[in-house]
Amino acid sequence: MTLNPIASPYLELLKNRVNLTKIPFSERSSRLMFFRTDDSFAVRLAERWFKLDGQLASYRKREPIVSDWALTDFAGNVLPLTTTTYPHCVEISNANGPYRLVFVDPETLLLTLPPGQHGLRFRANLDDAQTDRRGGTLRLTGNIRRNIAYTTNARIVEQRVEANGNGNTVDLRLDCADGARLMLNITPRLGFNRHLPDADTTIATAAQQWHDWFAAAPEVAEEYREQYYFAWLVMRTGLISSRFYTTREAMTPSKIHYVGVWQWDAFFHALAYRHVEPRLAQDQIRIVLDHQRADGMIPDAIHDEGVVTHLTFPIEADVTKPPLLAWAAWKLYEMDGDREFLDEIYEAVTRWNRWWFDYSDTDGDGLPEYRHPFSSGLDDSPLWDDGMPVTAPDLNTYLVLQEEALARMAETIGAEEDVALWSGRADRLAQRMIDHLWDPEAGLFWAKHQGTRVDVRTPFNLFPLITGRMPEPIARQLLAHLTNPDEFWTRYPVPTVAKNDPAYEPLEMWRGPSWVNINYLLVEGLNRIGQQEVARELRRRTLAMMQSSDDIYEYYHPETAEIPPKAAPTFGWSAALFIELAIEESRALSAAQQ
Repeated sequence: MTLNPIASPYLELLKNRVNLTKIPFSERSSRLMFFRTDDSFAVRLAERWFKLDGQLASYRKREPIVSDWALTDFAGNVLPLTTTTYPHCVEISNANGPYRLVFVDPETLLLTLPPGQHGLRFRANLDDAQTDRRGGTLRLTGNIRRNIAYTTNARIVEQRVEANGNGNTVDLRLDCADGARLMLNITPRLGFNRHLPDADTTIATAAQQWHDWFAAAPEVAEEYREQYYFAWLVMRTGLISSRFYTTREAMTPSKIHYVGVWQWDAFFHALAYRHVEPRLAQDQIRIVLDHQRADGMIPDAIHDEGVVTHLTFPIEADVTKPPLLAWAAWKLYEMDGDREFLDEIYEAVTRWNRWWFDYSDTDGDGLPEYRHPFSSGLDDSPLWDDGMPVTAPDLNTYLVLQEEALARMAETIGAEEDVALWSGRADRLAQRMIDHLWDPEAGLFWAKHQGTRVDVRTPFNLFPLITGRMPEPIARQLLAHLTNPDEFWTRYPVPTVAKNDPAYEPLEMWRGPSWVNINYLLVEGLNRIGQQEVARELRRRTLAMMQSSDDIYEYYHPETAEIPPKAAPTFGWSAALFIELAIEESRALSAAQQ
């Protein structure tokens, strides 16, 4: 059975949400991103290609592999065009007639061609070209393999391929009958896909797959539906295929801005996937464990070409991410009941937990420290301005949550002797935070560098609250800080530096903006300590903040919801946690109406 694309309410709901400028047309597991610039198109690759230029983030500015892709008349004149996008296809119209663009597979785009005589041209950032009667092939010579095949069933009246800088420009004049189409296969493989499929079937299949993806998600309240399903679009198009060190299909933080798999991002991504594909959710955890070191450490990030475990900037140290693995794995188990998965990962998580105490407790006080700023995930936070290492309340809060989850995992898999061990460790670690980091006069837990408090107020000074293990007087003081409008209870909380702190910079990454993952953790903690109304208000404000923009971003201005200039678009964990929060709020609304 095929599905008329317009017959799906989800596809119609998201009409033109993919704007082709900041939000590309892409597909699950694909490395291809299709953009529009004026009256032409481009295809960028979600690949780092570190071997090409030796720079970690150069892919953000790298020339598209296909650029200046224009639809022309038969004389070669570029024609003005309009586009209409759906999750599964792009409709294009100009004086020649209508075109439709769809993914055949993650490496292949299919463009339908209207009847008549007209043309198209594009520039390929590849240096070796060969033509044939159905199109041609282009290859990048050297030690990096990227290839393109273009294939058409239209009659090629004229074909010109001209060297253009480091690439080649392909210019075609075509005589198109009904059913004419052109396929573009962009691949690192030696073999090409040049088998032209039926366009209507391909489009209908894509529509069905997208419809099924959205239909598998839990329903939410009407006020959240459009942004909610857009978040699910981000969660599907952000997936990249397995390749080399990328051992499993995995979600990128942002296919445009952060290509790879970052550890704690993966844990938040898994929370959303558990609603639709339990195996995909589990694989977000498996991929980081695939690269666990012998000493137990899990990499900061995984890219096709390798892993990030040690950096020399801004200081030299091993680098990882906050220990939320067991916390996330337990959330997956609560939904799917897959005991085998817990059994599979249990020993790896215990080694990971041990690493923090063996490697990162440099002063022997039983409270592990961040030894590299990036290991916190809070890269540019003023918490690190005094230097490293830093004994941080958030890190030790995560370890309490991890050891608590390990106790539950041990009980579930039958490792009874470990249950009391992990529960006791979690209790003792929470008490050590009180003994070493709590300041009753300030009503805060201070981060400390070399025994001296780091004098900056952040929500991470409040994080022990979410362990649920704080005595009532401490919890009350922390809650008062959180809900103080001069500190953290802004219009769109929670700023990552208190509004009244001298270090507050609301447009600078971790120095002031609101981050959705921090809010999510606080919402969970507030519910845990019986502060349901505060939790719900934070959840509502977070959802409102994220609905103020068409896209879903990395972080937001805490007073206006303005998008800071460096905030990444189509951001994975923000999408994942919008999904989580919208589901929670919708269920709360439903319960209140009953």
